[in-house]
Amino acid sequence: MITCIAIDDEPLALEIIKRYVQKIYFLELKGTFTDPDEASHFIKQEKPDLIFLDIQMPDISGIQLASQIQQYSPAIIFTTAYSEYAVDGFNVDAVDYLLKPIEYERFLKAVYKAKEFIEFVQSREIQNTSIFVKSDYQQIKVKLSDILLIEALDDFIKIYLPEKTLITLMTLKAIQQKLPEKEFVRIHRSFIVPLSKLEVISKAKVKVGDKEVPIGASYSDSFFSLMNGKF
Repeated sequence: MITCIAIDDEPLALEIIKRYVQKIYFLELKGTFTDPDEASHFIKQEKPDLIFLDIQMPDISGIQLASQIQQYSPAIIFTTAYSEYAVDGFNVDAVDYLLKPIEYERFLKAVYKAKEFIEFVQSREIQNTSIFVKSDYQQIKVKLSDILLIEALDDFIKIYLPEKTLITLMTLKAIQQKLPEKEFVRIHRSFIVPLSKLEVISKAKVKVGDKEVPIGASYSDSFFSLMNGKF
């Protein structure tokens, strides 16, 4: 089941979307909102899979709201009465764009497009449970759930695991590209931490197991913004 919400300052537009959603067996409508702030709070708490989002609203545009909620990675289908906003919609990675008045057949096509996108993302996340790293002249499979900390040492990195530490010739930037960005965060020029392993967070450092890791000044804002979004 794909959870969804709709955001539009026009109640009639929300009623149409609600009626269409009720016809589609794999969609579950979790709420409709005329207030973007209320919707944003709901998204932060519930993290719906799909959002139907009007572009033109009085206090904040749908484009702006979409940018603010990108960290929660919802699929977005924009709705608007003005076709000239289509390019802006796709610039924030919208799945599709619906022009009002919305016909059911076109709505259904957009929903199936979103369904394919959501299922692809979910399957990729399920498969991405381990990586291979070269150490001691061999490729070693490392479970992501076992990683406690990753530390840079010049041209090498140290991967701390529960029972051993691997050293491999690789940069932090290179290994970061192999890791799920929602789970592993660079908090210092020399450290990447798994969010699930954080035990203590303070203004200047975090604690992972028995190790205290500093938070770099240039990484602080993005790190705390991410943590505020998660909690």
